Amino acid sequence: MTPLERRASVSLAMIYALRMLGLFMVLPVFMIEARHYDGGADASRVGLAMGLYGLVQACLQIPFGLAADRFGRKRVIVLGLLLFALGSVIAALATSVTGLAWGRALQGGGAISAAVTALLADQTRDEVRTKGMALIGGSIGLMFALSLVIGPLLSSWGGLPAIFWVTCGLALGGVAVVLGWTPAETYRPEAPATRQDSASTWRILTSPELLRLDAGVFILYAVQIATWVAVPALLVQAGLDTAQHSWLYLPVVLLSFVFMGLSLFRMERKGWLRPLFLGCIAMVLCVQLGLLFVSSRQPDVGSLGVLLFLFFCGFNVLEASQPSQASRLAPPSARGAALGVYNTLQSLGIFAGGAAGGWVAKQLGSQGLFLGCAALMALWLVLAWGMRFVPAAQEASGHGAAGEPVAAANTSSR
Repeated sequence: MTPLERRASVSLAMIYALRMLGLFMVLPVFMIEARHYDGGADASRVGLAMGLYGLVQACLQIPFGLAADRFGRKRVIVLGLLLFALGSVIAALATSVTGLAWGRALQGGGAISAAVTALLADQTRDEVRTKGMALIGGSIGLMFALSLVIGPLLSSWGGLPAIFWVTCGLALGGVAVVLGWTPAETYRPEAPATRQDSASTWRILTSPELLRLDAGVFILYAVQIATWVAVPALLVQAGLDTAQHSWLYLPVVLLSFVFMGLSLFRMERKGWLRPLFLGCIAMVLCVQLGLLFVSSRQPDVGSLGVLLFLFFCGFNVLEASQPSQASRLAPPSARGAALGVYNTLQSLGIFAGGAAGGWVAKQLGSQGLFLGCAALMALWLVLAWGMRFVPAAQEASGHGAAGEPVAAANTSSR
């Protein structure tokens, strides 16, 4: 990477990390702390308040992505972070579950994922873009692990208000990074006369390759969230107290980054992304089958630790390589829209994984949950088998998912 590419990648990964840390910190304590609010005895209302973030974000990812194409990436990112900060303030001041729900909904209004990834794609050369996407993906996993330590600590000091005030500060810190550190935009919105028409944009968004990526990110995040519906209980059964879970998650996540660094970038340079990608889907599938086996008997910490390490190894590679491919398939003028659809499916996967995962675990137990996750991963493996992976050199031709030259060249990369 050039110094400018490193600066863009690190700053945008930091923006993502600050936002995701604020989101993740509330997860381990929300259902418990919300009981102290007016209306907190109603589990369905509390669950709705918690899940509204994902629903609102899913609804706004595409509009924000289109806005990023039309008005510029940085403007949309700053607007989204300010909405996220305002929602955090409302949630911090709430005295009822309804107030928490309004705050969480407004937090979901900060749907900046598409704008951030589009800006990163604009500011990195295609051959190093996966590294930039990997920084963002790695920041998500690291923030998830850290949140399991920091969230309960803040909650013990000041309940949910403490978490939401810190979240507000993190969002404002993200605004400062955008305005003060992130390099100036290289993408400029096209004039109305040259902007792609809606039919062309629709043709790009509905291309089979992008649809495969959209389905893949939905399944990946649905399986991730659903897995964590049951994993904490298995760790408790294995004799690991809840307060100690984070000390297992953190080293597992960090070691999985080492695997990603040693595998993804080297294999992509050699043109071996396809076997690595399919292998990681199969790895997560095997992890679900392993969790199914472990949950059928007395679990032990060692087995669970190995399975979680393998899970994050597969997850990190898939999470980093998919948006990179999506950005290559779409031309710059439709990149925000394409990544908006991609991130919409990601948000819907998060919501579906939590809602459906909880229902399946209640009805069929953890074994039914892991079996369902394994079935989803098997479905993804089938869908991904015919994927065409765009090599780094192809984007320079200016063709995206709608361009025949890329489609023809893709055949050689399979």
